[in-house]
Amino acid sequence: MEKKKFYITTPIYYPSADFHIGHCYTTIIADAIARYKRLSGYDVFFQTGTDEHGQKIEKKALETGVTPKEYVDPIIENAKDLWKKLGISYDYFIRTTDEDHVKRVQEIFKIMYDKGDIYKGEYKGLYCTPCESFWTESQLDENGACPDCHREVHEVKEEAYFFRLSKYQDKLIEYYDKHPDFIQPISRKNEMLNNFIKPGLEDLCVSRTSFKWGIPVTFDKDHVIYVWIDALTNYITSLGYPDENSELFKKYWPADLHLVGKEIVRFHTIIWPCMLMSLGLELPHQVFGHGWLIINGGKISKSLGNYKDPREYIDSYGVDAVRYFALREVPFGNDGNFSEEALISRTNSDLVNTLGNLVNRTIAMSKKYFDSKVENKHVNESIDDSIITYANMLPNLVETKMNSFKVNEALEDIFELLKRCNKYIDDTTPWLLAKDETKLDRLKTVLYNILESIRISAILLRAFIPTTSDRIFKMLNTKNIEFDTLEFGKLENNITLNEAEILFERIDTK
Repeated sequence: MEKKKFYITTPIYYPSADFHIGHCYTTIIADAIARYKRLSGYDVFFQTGTDEHGQKIEKKALETGVTPKEYVDPIIENAKDLWKKLGISYDYFIRTTDEDHVKRVQEIFKIMYDKGDIYKGEYKGLYCTPCESFWTESQLDENGACPDCHREVHEVKEEAYFFRLSKYQDKLIEYYDKHPDFIQPISRKNEMLNNFIKPGLEDLCVSRTSFKWGIPVTFDKDHVIYVWIDALTNYITSLGYPDENSELFKKYWPADLHLVGKEIVRFHTIIWPCMLMSLGLELPHQVFGHGWLIINGGKISKSLGNYKDPREYIDSYGVDAVRYFALREVPFGNDGNFSEEALISRTNSDLVNTLGNLVNRTIAMSKKYFDSKVENKHVNESIDDSIITYANMLPNLVETKMNSFKVNEALEDIFELLKRCNKYIDDTTPWLLAKDETKLDRLKTVLYNILESIRISAILLRAFIPTTSDRIFKMLNTKNIEFDTLEFGKLENNITLNEAEILFERIDTK
């Protein structure tokens, strides 16, 4: 049977400086969703990458005395190394400087030009160089500065090509109406409609002549293709488009999920769909605009430099602690605060206490009472129902949450089973059962129930904290680690557990 496909993307990040924990946050979430879909039987294509052209990088390269490409190369190597350290399982890393991307973007520009959707005119507007964005007077903040980064804007006047965004306004509103789930969370959809679309879409400047670091327009060498067409089309150029017969394009387009930060929802839900309509292509199924990780109430910012290299957190606390924190801490669609104190507190409470201690004490009891042999004697009592029933419900609970990308809630549900196991140990008192010869079969059943709950949890946690899951499977010495073995009772009888290892060390707060 052919697998169902799932194509997920992160935004392509701007490599003006080394990446911070905010970039990691988006990428870790995308990775968890991609891993979850693979484990549950999908054919997944997971793409990330870098958006390398534009005035800001040209300027930075000039200041450091290198070419723009020489400037971005080490930053991108650094990013790839960071993704490796975080266990990011991407299938494709696209760079907008890739030769095939450049060629395909030029073809796409020409297709839209030939169709009459791109035309030449003169641009006059207020431009913010750090954000690479044009603004109208009415969009500026109260100080007359860029509404995104609050730095000064300057007036720009130059010949430019424009994309007829206004032409697709009605079609876009109709698409929103017919596809109520296209933008998530729903609050972002209302924002797009009320703040941007209904006041009237203006045609979009899609070429520049004031800098050279970009993809040249093939039929007008003074112009370079501006960021929107260059960057947004990465989601289809990577699949071989404009060759619509490309195997990858036929297999994976349309994208199932564009995961983006809330600040670029506008580009992905207004500009990008209109470009796709112009090209006569299907639109992505969903754009999810997540909240930010913020530091002490403010945005994590390259220009403010208010963050550490994420490897420092990985080296200090372990990769799975960092992954778990990013996935668990931020409520679905909202902002979440990043601080080392919060990371430590979350690690100690969930990973050390709830998960690590449970695994350790259960394996230690199995060793002490039964020489590490696992046997289910089925001497059940009604108290067992609270974990067995919940463990059997858990895969569906997690699937429902993951289908709506409520990753933090999926983790909450898994940890609920682990919490119930800890309570179950207190309630069944294995140490007292061990003192009574007639209760040994009951004790075997109790330990089996806990070990089986740990196995089910570890299978579901593979998408989120894969290294930890692998270590748990090794201790359990089980072969049943796939999603099709999630039913309670699949932990093999008469296996011998391996030695317990400490999964997470308690972190002392200085």
